[in-house]
Amino acid sequence: MMNIEDYALDVGKSVEEIKALCDKIGITYQDEATPLDETDIILLDNELQDQEDYIEGDIEDLESKLYEEEVYDKAEELAMNTKFDLDNSTSFEKVKPKSQKKNDSSKKDFMKERKKIYKHREKLQKNEAINDSNVILYKEGMSVSALASLLDVAAVELVKKLMGLGVMANINQSVDFETAEILVADYNKTLKKEETADISNFENFEIADKEEDLVERPPVVTIMGHVDHGKTTLLDAIRKSNVASGEAGGITQAIGAYSVSCDGKMITFIDTPGHAAFTEMRARGASITDIVIIIVAADDGVMPQTKEAIDHAKAAGVPIIVAINKIDKPEANIERVMTGLVENGLTPEEWGGDVIVNKISAATGEGINELLENILLVAEMQEYKANPARYASGVVVEAKKNSKVGSIATLLIQNGTLRLGDPIVVGTIYGKVRTLKNDLGQNIVEATPSMPVEVTGLNDVPNAGDKFMAFESEKQAKQIAEERSLRAREKDSNFSGMTLEDLFGRIQEGVKEINVVLKADVNGSLEAVRHALEKIDVEGVKINIIRGAVGGITESDIVLARASDAIIIGFNVRANNQAHDDAKEFGVEIRTYDIIYKVVEDMEAAMIGMLDPEYEEKVTGKLEVRQIFKFSKVGLIAGCHVLTGIVRNNEKARIIRDDVVVYNGAVNTLQHEKDQVKEVKKDMDCGITLENCQDYKEGDIIEIYDLVEIKR
Repeated sequence: MMNIEDYALDVGKSVEEIKALCDKIGITYQDEATPLDETDIILLDNELQDQEDYIEGDIEDLESKLYEEEVYDKAEELAMNTKFDLDNSTSFEKVKPKSQKKNDSSKKDFMKERKKIYKHREKLQKNEAINDSNVILYKEGMSVSALASLLDVAAVELVKKLMGLGVMANINQSVDFETAEILVADYNKTLKKEETADISNFENFEIADKEEDLVERPPVVTIMGHVDHGKTTLLDAIRKSNVASGEAGGITQAIGAYSVSCDGKMITFIDTPGHAAFTEMRARGASITDIVIIIVAADDGVMPQTKEAIDHAKAAGVPIIVAINKIDKPEANIERVMTGLVENGLTPEEWGGDVIVNKISAATGEGINELLENILLVAEMQEYKANPARYASGVVVEAKKNSKVGSIATLLIQNGTLRLGDPIVVGTIYGKVRTLKNDLGQNIVEATPSMPVEVTGLNDVPNAGDKFMAFESEKQAKQIAEERSLRAREKDSNFSGMTLEDLFGRIQEGVKEINVVLKADVNGSLEAVRHALEKIDVEGVKINIIRGAVGGITESDIVLARASDAIIIGFNVRANNQAHDDAKEFGVEIRTYDIIYKVVEDMEAAMIGMLDPEYEEKVTGKLEVRQIFKFSKVGLIAGCHVLTGIVRNNEKARIIRDDVVVYNGAVNTLQHEKDQVKEVKKDMDCGITLENCQDYKEGDIIEIYDLVEIKR
């Protein structure tokens, strides 16, 4: 243990400089004799390192020498000898280590494992799944020797084959894909290019975790509902703190994230604003949650923003629990609330449905324990798991600018472990975690899956909803952020709004859905249009009305449509000015009608356009291979006689050998006598090469065919 004066001497700084750092990062002290604990030292080390990085500019070297050796060492030692209790009553429980000697081997093993995870994260799972012995994966710049090893042949054998193709190469030279494909075909194997994930595009690929590495993680729960129905008061009761009183006007102004303990298990809550002005925040909350709690006041019933919350929760595709609040009030009418829930597609379990409904009073605490138990029950059934032994990834809950410390971001850890000093990329910005605080404002050195944390150290303010990922070095994080920024600018410059045709032209595997937000002038019109749309019968395509409501098209509708890749259909209604501008900005298409059959016609036509076209094969020609010629530059050429039909360049072709199809591809070149030709006809002799094919045998039948679309 050392005090401020000892620490200043140790790092070569003045006492005043260290005091200033303490003030900056929130370490309390009385004078230079104030002792510093291990957490304080880690925070100070990290802050000093940031300053050194800025001054010297040699980030990578400092990370390897100072950060990895000292900060990680201390963080690791602290992590191994510290029990974390995030309950309100306790901050840290320090356990005295058995020995003051640093556990070097443990630290090194941990770091090696993390680096191993990182180095393999670029590989896509589909490549790892390839176990066909007849498939060879080609890596860019592959040498002759490496290819020979995969083929299990002598490298000199491949060199001889290359010479036969007119290519002079030694065993250490690289071979291009096309040439390698010819070599591999000689051994009756198929060559495929190895696909690797673009690590800068980390939102779009997943790292496959081993089952044994996965551990149970706390569920992430979002509370939604109408304004003043008691969302924040409920959290206030759960946390046994006074969050609500600190909010301006009693209304939550930004998404808050909190961890609470229940029966020895943690639950992470995300509190979303209920006011209509914060609909977009509510949409973001639904997108990062495991479970949604819809809170409804028993004295008020299902209100417009309650319906919006239900729509957002359904669109997120997560389990829903309903909490009927304020049951202690004399005017409470639970029966009316239950009826309103059913009308909006949420049938309670006690009414024969599958939605858990809890009757609670956030003011008195009645029913809250049962609500927490139900959350844990749903979490147990869903089996939420994560791998803490990897680099962290997650999402930004909220972010803001602070004049003293710069960017402050609230992050939700979804996988891995985020540690003090980790380089991270968030959206198009980057930085190194300078400070790490839990939801109680306490300094911590690491955050595990489902934990909400507040971090500083980013070079700019990220957007709420942005994904983040930790990386091996700050240099790499900066490079990736720059790549993402460039790609974002290109995307913006080429951006065009989503049209109905664009949306319906997306062909996906399995059942295709058209997501629709439906608005109408009156309930009668709404139900009539809804029923008309639901009656449209196009095999393989269905309409999914994610929201149907009476009234004009609003900003809330745009937000939901944007988040769900939906279109908006308005019947006898129009969009307000702000909604119109938002739709234009975000590429959401609004279609308005005043005749029902016109709505049906347009939707039916679009649905038919979404279907995968059906084709039938039409054989247009047949050739018989009668002789095979070998040329050094082009490889093998099949000398053929046209048995039937006409053969043209670039047409589809297949080789049939003993009634078995051994090749499928296309005609590459045609030669008649000494001339290159575009087509050959019945009874003519010709030379033919097929695309990426070097496997011909006398007697083979080459069948030329076309795919003709069947009109529906």
